Amino acid sequence: MSQAKIHPHLYKIFPFLRWWPMVSRDTHKADIIAAITGAMIVLPQGVAFATIAGMPPEYGLYAAMVPAIIAAMFGSSWHLVSGPTTAISIAVFAAMSPLTEPGSPQFISMVLTLTFLTGLFQLILGLARMGVLVNFISHTVVMGFTAGAALLIAASQVKNFFGINIVRGAHFHVVIEQFVLQFTDINPYVTLVALTTLAAGILARMFTPRLPYMIVAMLVGSVLAFLLNTLEGFDVTHIKTVGALPVGLPPLSIPDFSFSTIHKVIFPALIVTMLALTEAVSISRAIAVKSEQRIDGNQEFVGQGLANIAGSFFSGYASCGSFNRSGVNYAAGARTPLATVYASVFLVLILLLVGPLASYLPTAAMAGILFLVAWGLIDFHHIAEITKTNRSEAVVLWVTLLGTLVDLEAGIFFGILLSLVIYLNRVSKPNIVPVVPAKEEGAYHFVSAFDHDECPQMRIMRINGSIFFAAVDHVQSALLQIDEMNPQRKTVMIVASGMNFVDAAGAEMLAQEARRRRKLGGGLYFYRCKDRVYQFLKKSNKIDDIGVGGFFPAMSNWIKPVYATLDPEICRNCKVRIFKECQTHLPDGKIRDELQPDT
Repeated sequence: MSQAKIHPHLYKIFPFLRWWPMVSRDTHKADIIAAITGAMIVLPQGVAFATIAGMPPEYGLYAAMVPAIIAAMFGSSWHLVSGPTTAISIAVFAAMSPLTEPGSPQFISMVLTLTFLTGLFQLILGLARMGVLVNFISHTVVMGFTAGAALLIAASQVKNFFGINIVRGAHFHVVIEQFVLQFTDINPYVTLVALTTLAAGILARMFTPRLPYMIVAMLVGSVLAFLLNTLEGFDVTHIKTVGALPVGLPPLSIPDFSFSTIHKVIFPALIVTMLALTEAVSISRAIAVKSEQRIDGNQEFVGQGLANIAGSFFSGYASCGSFNRSGVNYAAGARTPLATVYASVFLVLILLLVGPLASYLPTAAMAGILFLVAWGLIDFHHIAEITKTNRSEAVVLWVTLLGTLVDLEAGIFFGILLSLVIYLNRVSKPNIVPVVPAKEEGAYHFVSAFDHDECPQMRIMRINGSIFFAAVDHVQSALLQIDEMNPQRKTVMIVASGMNFVDAAGAEMLAQEARRRRKLGGGLYFYRCKDRVYQFLKKSNKIDDIGVGGFFPAMSNWIKPVYATLDPEICRNCKVRIFKECQTHLPDGKIRDELQPDT
């Protein structure tokens, strides 16, 4: 089928038809090379992330197989690679561990249900064209949540890193408390393996960036653990291992669709949904900046939704776009989403070879790797920058971070809510700046009134922002203060070029202010009012209250007609005389509704 004969609607149903004509021998070669690298990277990551989520290690690999293929084929990004991620894994663990024992059959069943509901919510949002929702989760919230999640990851591995007894799923403060109390009981053999793995990972990332540092670190840690167990014996070292991984294709699974289970996991599923969509769209857009590809957020929602729905029936827990694997996929030269498909196939082949070797992988080495992952998740540079430069954003970041440590679900919701409240507070107070006409000959612009004389009868003010229900009180207070501070200032000119829109409450306030100023003997005027604002005022029947002659277009001589309405007796004794007309004649008090600008 040629691309020219494909109906446009088919692209929405089968988005892979857009890039399929690009597939060639050259793209196959590039995609296969990228796929080999991606499969090697996801092997240790999948095991690590499944451990974070409280799932058996193999479920992290299952989540990188079928869901990754579906997301690649039905998403819009050509380089986004889906699968298990740190943030989603910690969200799954934090949400589900209070309900049942992590790793138990009931836990796995409930996680599969959560995965299905997550996919269903994502699919519904995508089909409803609600991709814009992720824009309401600010980057600061995501940064705070990620940092908090990183600390929770590290806290969950403290017992494996130091070989001490801490109840699984314990709160962050409990982990810190137990670590201090059991400090003298730290197992030196376990800690040595963990520290060596951590050091090996750091050195490998620094000096051999082309090699997957996680694999290097795991090999070093596994060899050291094997030697210690061989020389000293397990009874002395107590170095535990992960155990052999099952080999083969992901087994079929059925989520628990009972009412009680759905009732328990539906709210956590909403949390995971928004987190997963935010990650997927943000990552795909970040990669698209380099690849110069256009990303359809709604199509990404659909792709991620279908991936998680399919994953719930193929033993995969909740997945989303991975920044690490997507970045590696692009850097390795992937040309089409087939690279992700090949990577999933290669992952199965690699698992057949190395699955039994996982019996030599110590949990202490996994803890060392997860410590390294957690450290890498904390964006120290931007956190310090935000803390120094933006107080409100810093509050959002730290509320989200600390809230995540206490309760992951509440943390991100409080962060989102607080960021929206701060945003609404900011836009509810549009910037109002007194201005005066520029003195240059023939100039039509304004300059700040600071250090400049103003007309004693008239205030000219620029409003930068929209006048909607939340901003009405702020703008009205500013207008009232003008004549309260100087009763002679009965006339106001609003430079409205920065006023994007007015709602019903704003229109009513402006009409009320126009009537009030008319009774005072002055008026309310607008210069450079945007057409959509004017049309809304017209449809709201507020033009008659304000006056048809109260609106002046750009580069019109508004001074002459407005000046004519001022009190001539005040002008007679005025020493400011900031307008050119002030130098030639006194105003005559012409009726304001007859005002017409000289163009």
